[in-house]
Amino acid sequence: MEHSKAYQEALDQFVLLWGEMASAWGINKTMSQIHALLYAESHPLDTDSIMDTLDISRGNANMNLRRLLDWELIHKKSFPGDRKDYYSAETDVWKIVSTIIRERQQREIAPIRENLEKCIETLESGGLNDEESKEFKVRIENYMEFLEMFERFTGALLPYINKKNLKFLKQLVKLVEVKESLTGKKDTDD
Repeated sequence: MEHSKAYQEALDQFVLLWGEMASAWGINKTMSQIHALLYAESHPLDTDSIMDTLDISRGNANMNLRRLLDWELIHKKSFPGDRKDYYSAETDVWKIVSTIIRERQQREIAPIRENLEKCIETLESGGLNDEESKEFKVRIENYMEFLEMFERFTGALLPYINKKNLKFLKQLVKLVEVKESLTGKKDTDD
């Protein structure tokens, strides 16, 4: 499909921006660019079109398309009489962001907690006979407590992060902002 010059320029900028943001999200650049391309396109694209547009190899395209499918950020479609697979992106921004948060949490935070538990096991295997080991264990447990709270917080909120709850979410943010303005500082003690 032929696009206007302005559309093509905006598409190129969007794909580049999405790719640059990828590292902040813990996603590889190509995966992010494929998602951006599919998100911007009105019609599903086949693998060859994606490869041509982004100038990537078939292996790279297929690997990243599989990951995007696994994350449920894109959908695979087929058309009668056509043997190619076509892909389109999830267009609900709320679902996209929730998915990225959930995936990052599973991929990054859960393994950190597991490794911190191993650190505690290592400390405990030494008997915790010295004050330094005891203090270190407490510091690790404090960090684990934070990570557990973060996981619980995101787990509790993610189901509500959607457009139909926008009014509620805005009220929640406003409540926090009012509390901060009344106290004159962000709450760090609770």
